[in-house]
Amino acid sequence: MASPNIAYVFPGQGSQSVGMGKEFCTQFSVAKQVFAEADDALGFSLSRLCFEGPEADLKLTENTQPAILTVSIAALRVLQAETALRPAYVAGHSLGEYSALVAVGALRFGDAVRIVGQRGRLMQQAVPAGVGAMAVILGLEMDAVRALCVDASQGEVVAPANYNGGGQIVIAGTKTAVARAMALAQERGAKRALDLPVSAPFHCQLMQPAADGLKQVLSEFIIQPFSVGVVTNVEADVNQDANRVKELLSEQAVKPVRWEESVRKLYLLGCARALEIGPGKVLKGLIKRIAPDMAVDNFETPQDLPRIAAAA
Repeated sequence: MASPNIAYVFPGQGSQSVGMGKEFCTQFSVAKQVFAEADDALGFSLSRLCFEGPEADLKLTENTQPAILTVSIAALRVLQAETALRPAYVAGHSLGEYSALVAVGALRFGDAVRIVGQRGRLMQQAVPAGVGAMAVILGLEMDAVRALCVDASQGEVVAPANYNGGGQIVIAGTKTAVARAMALAQERGAKRALDLPVSAPFHCQLMQPAADGLKQVLSEFIIQPFSVGVVTNVEADVNQDANRVKELLSEQAVKPVRWEESVRKLYLLGCARALEIGPGKVLKGLIKRIAPDMAVDNFETPQDLPRIAAAA
């Protein structure tokens, strides 16, 4: 039975680190099974890459995405086995939306691993190296960032990519247009404008080739009916229609991640608590800034289990 006031949220790219998931695998057979299934689905030892590195290989987008998904679902399976907690709603940040769909049974885990491996490859190949860029703008409102992107574009692509909340908005586009937008942001009162060390400009129109390729990839898989609502990145609203999932995931590649609005939506739906499941604590930090009244915790290692079980 769903816990009426809790949302499960799942992290996206950037939360990876060598060693992630190893303790779950050592201590829980359900986690070990998840990693075995991922290795089998991909045809190489993702387990070894997660547990031992090398870091340079783990950071490759086509490896990072299935790795974070696998660690998140291994943690979820442990949580399901060891506690009575069940979410009222789920959401995920970018890649994390795939983890959320696995959590509610819309996607089979093995299928999701294959899809996100392809997604990572398609995103990496969509824009030649050195052509695109991303930057984070701190201290400006959504409308101000949208406006400065329009003014900085000059016929090129630059647009908001992640509305992360707490005055943090990520922009993406061509390298030159992003540089112009960063300069304009400083002129217009941003606290800071910082380059992000990413391999491609995610969640903007430059990702259209990836979105088209993803549509083809997704056509080969089945989306199962699901009863727990998913707050999607594209709409920041609840989707419970299996027939819309593929369209929303394809659009997600070229549209901004509306994370701030998604968290506010979860709060309005009555979620007084959020639990970040998977590597890192990025979402926990963002949620604290977006919805200070929401209790928020993260489940990253087995050591977190007693605390979370006690809170439940």
